[in-house]
Amino acid sequence: MSKVLGKIENGTTTTEGRSATTIGLKNESITSSTTNDSTMHAVIHDDYKEKFLDGLLASEFDETSCISRLQSHLYRKSSPHKPSSYLISKLRNYEEIHTRCGPNGKAYNTIMAKILHSKNIKVDDASTCKYLIWTPANGLGNQMVSIAATFLYALLTNRTMLVRFRKDKQGLFCEPFLNLTWLLPEKSPFWNQDHVETYQSVIEKEKANKNSKVDFPSSLFLNLQYQANFHEKFFHCDDSQALLIKVPLLILQSDQYFIPSLFMTPFFNKEVEAMFVEKDMAFHHLGRYLFHPSNSAWRLITNFYQAHLAKADEKIGLQIRVFNPISTPQEVIMNLVLNCTIHNKLLPKVIDMKNSMSTSSDKNKTITKAVLVASLYPEYGENLKTMYMNKPTDTGEVIEVYQPSGEEKQKFNDNKHNMKAWVDMYLLSLSDVLVTTSLSTFGYVAQGLGNLKPWLLYKLTNNETHFPACVREFSMEPCYHAP
Repeated sequence: MSKVLGKIENGTTTTEGRSATTIGLKNESITSSTTNDSTMHAVIHDDYKEKFLDGLLASEFDETSCISRLQSHLYRKSSPHKPSSYLISKLRNYEEIHTRCGPNGKAYNTIMAKILHSKNIKVDDASTCKYLIWTPANGLGNQMVSIAATFLYALLTNRTMLVRFRKDKQGLFCEPFLNLTWLLPEKSPFWNQDHVETYQSVIEKEKANKNSKVDFPSSLFLNLQYQANFHEKFFHCDDSQALLIKVPLLILQSDQYFIPSLFMTPFFNKEVEAMFVEKDMAFHHLGRYLFHPSNSAWRLITNFYQAHLAKADEKIGLQIRVFNPISTPQEVIMNLVLNCTIHNKLLPKVIDMKNSMSTSSDKNKTITKAVLVASLYPEYGENLKTMYMNKPTDTGEVIEVYQPSGEEKQKFNDNKHNMKAWVDMYLLSLSDVLVTTSLSTFGYVAQGLGNLKPWLLYKLTNNETHFPACVREFSMEPCYHAP
C-alpha cells in the first residue's frame, strides 16, 4: 500500500492518515523515551534517500516549482531496485553538460549558428556541445518510452537532449534538468527537419560510392519509428556509431523503446551494462528521473487519489486497450478481463443474493479493493461497477470501481486528451496490482514508473476467445516492438 493517505492542501501534503512506516514511525522516534537520537537520524536519513530516489534526483531543485518531484515517493512503495553509482554519476555529469550547452546560452547560440551555416562540421573535442533533438510520433505512451530511449542515447554520446514539444504537451511535465529547460526553442531553425539530410540518404550515398568515403553532414535526421526504412537499421551498427558520434546535431524521431538495441551494440554495451546492472530496470530509473507531473497534473492526480483510492486496502489498476473496436465486441473484451482477473484471484466472483453470506476469514474487517479502469471506452468501467454494485462477492470483499476518463477515441495533438492520458498512466502506476493490455505503450509507462510486473491481457483483434486470458509479465521493462 502507498505511504500517504493524507490530503493535499494548497500544494502541501498533510500528515493525516499516513501509515506507521512513515509519519507514525517518525513521531514515535521523536516522542518515545526508548528511542535514541541515532534512530531518529536513521529514519530521517532513509526518508531523505527515498525523497531523492536513492540519489537518482538532484537535490537542488526548488520544491515549489515541481511538487510531484519530492512528493511522489510518499504515494508508492519504495523501489527495491537502486540506481547504480555509475548511472548517478552519468546523470550528474549530464546535468553539467545541459547547464553549459542548454538553449539560449552563449555556447548554444554559437554552435547552432555554425551547424546551420556549415555543411560538414565534425566534433572531435569532448568539450564541444553536441545536440540530440527528440521529435514526437504517435500517442503519448509511444512518445514517453521513446524519450527515455533517446535520453539514454544522449547520455552515452554526451549530447544535450532537447525535446520538440508542441502545445499538446504544454503543462504535462516538470522540467527534468536543473536550471535550464529541455524544450527546443520554437524559433529554432531545426524545429522542422525537412531541410536536414536524412541518415537514409547518407547510407545510400555510401553504397553508391563504394570506393570513396562519404562525409556525414553537420546535422542529420534519424527515423527510428516502427515502420522505419531498412537503411535506418544500420544506425545500430558500430561503424555507423563511430561516425554519428562526430555529427554535432542529430534529430531523432521514434515511437519505439529502442534501449534493448543499445545493450546489443558493442559500441555502447559495456557502458550501458555499467549503468544498469539490472538490465530490465532501464525505464524504471530513467522514467522516474525524467517524468514528473507538472503542478497542475499533480493536483489532478492527488485529488483523484485522495477521493477514490487512498482508503482502499488494495488498489488494482486495469488498463484496457482495444486495438480493433469495430471487429472486437465489448462483450468479448469484457469476458477476457473477467476471465483474467477472477481466474487469477485478483477480483472475486459475484454471487446471487440468496447465497450472499460472506466467506471472508476476517469477519471483523471488510476488505475493500479499489479498481482503477483506464480505457478510451467508459463502458468497461461502467459494466464492472454495475456488476459489483448489484451483487455481493464470494469473499465478502467490497469492490469499488473508478474510471477517471473515457474519451471514446484516441486524439492526437490534443492537450486535454494528453493530460487525461498522463493522469491515467500515473494513477495506474500507483496500483498494488496491475493488469494491462499486451503491446500497449500506455501500460508500459505505468508498469515502469510503478515497479510493477503486470498481468498481460492477450491482444484480441477479432471476435475470438483466448485461454488463458492473461499471463504474468516477467519484467517491468517496455518491449522493443520492432528490433
